Amino acid sequence: MIKQKRNKTKIVATLGPASSEEEIIEQLVMAGATMFRLNTSHNTAEEHAKTIDKIRAIEKKLKVFIPILVDLQGPKIRVGNLIKPIPLEVGMELVLEYGLEQTDPEIVPVDYKGIADDVHEGECILLDDGKIKIQVTRKEGKRVYVKVLHGELLKPRKGINVPGGTGSVSAITERDVEFIKFAVEHEADYIALSFVRDKDDVLLAKKYISHFGADIPVISKIEKPEAVENIEEILDATDAVMVARGDLGIELSPEKVPMVQKQIIESAFNHRKTCIVATQMLESMIEEPIPTRAEASDVANAILDGADAVMLSGETAMGKYPVDAVKMMAKIARDVESSPFCCYNIDLEMNEDYEPTPQAIASAAVKMADYLGAKAILAFTHTGYTTRLLSKLRPQVPVIAVSDMEKTCRKLNLYWDIHPTLKNWDVDLTDNLLKKIDKLLLEKTTFQKDDRVIIIGSIPKLITGRTNFVRVHRMCAFQ
Repeated sequence: MIKQKRNKTKIVATLGPASSEEEIIEQLVMAGATMFRLNTSHNTAEEHAKTIDKIRAIEKKLKVFIPILVDLQGPKIRVGNLIKPIPLEVGMELVLEYGLEQTDPEIVPVDYKGIADDVHEGECILLDDGKIKIQVTRKEGKRVYVKVLHGELLKPRKGINVPGGTGSVSAITERDVEFIKFAVEHEADYIALSFVRDKDDVLLAKKYISHFGADIPVISKIEKPEAVENIEEILDATDAVMVARGDLGIELSPEKVPMVQKQIIESAFNHRKTCIVATQMLESMIEEPIPTRAEASDVANAILDGADAVMLSGETAMGKYPVDAVKMMAKIARDVESSPFCCYNIDLEMNEDYEPTPQAIASAAVKMADYLGAKAILAFTHTGYTTRLLSKLRPQVPVIAVSDMEKTCRKLNLYWDIHPTLKNWDVDLTDNLLKKIDKLLLEKTTFQKDDRVIIIGSIPKLITGRTNFVRVHRMCAFQ
């Protein structure tokens, strides 16, 4: 067992006003957060850069690997900055107009220039993840007049959904391009692409990333009906997916989301791709110190479905109890992971999209660990390729990944039950190296002499070659 026990299921925490201070970010890590999300729909690039500096400082202080996710806004329509929140009541009339800042208390600014062109009289518009519903009564020039059907407090920068109204807009806006450049310059570990519709959206994002001189993995956010229909081709092109249930629930309707979630996770498994489940997982903890029982069940079921990671949004970005929310999610995950309902040692069929040798070795390592009662699988990796394959097989023992690349170690910390460590051990597997391995395991784990571990890597060079061997090692056999 790893001495500093972390959850097998990884936890993504969104940073915002409630978690912008370095002390809080450190507490989130200690509570169980394994990756931080920067939501580019809010704050400036300069503010996000300061947050990245804080995360990297904490990473060095705690001697852990913390991946950073830069989440692109995409063609998301949002309310502009308001003078103050507006309490909306049924029957109330509003005026919508393109703008970023509210200058007239009678007009609600919308950050989409085409808002008056894309809506029609009689159509309904949803705001704030569907909490607010308004209906278009008429249009005059660039102004849209609406009537409130379902009211609530309208806050700045809340999302607006115009059903089918933005289909011609590119998935990557000019603002997104700037933040892709920002992510490259600040060495972000993942980029999340919003409102993906098909593989071409993913390939376009990767083209921009490559243009700026990087190879950052793309997480495709599944939140449109087209994306659900095209999930197989998206999974072929993307590095990971996120079940973004907020907009997905509006576009599809809430009752369809649970089955779609299961479908996406299963497809991600078959494609050996990482899957994150997000949105409203512990929503009540924005205001309350404990979640509802339904929310706890929601997190648990996402993990039972096979999610590699679960994500907190408003709970950690603007909630009253950001650290408690992470602690609660970690507790739920641990309880699920130790239950008989959690599936381990999954036997996936060979996938023609991957090289057969690494797949076979990953499968063999998991089975050998089970048959021999090994304590862990020690995987040497340069890029994380075989390690991801291992993670998707859900071995019952932890996978300790040894890499010579810091960015690979960060990337690996999103994978299910992977524990990365940075070592420049790209050498032959000699008796001397086995002694170093024993020393590492004795220091980092609770393993003891004569415990078995399964080692996989490449020969002759352990790390930078292609995975081509598996070995059973008994600790301290060479001392």
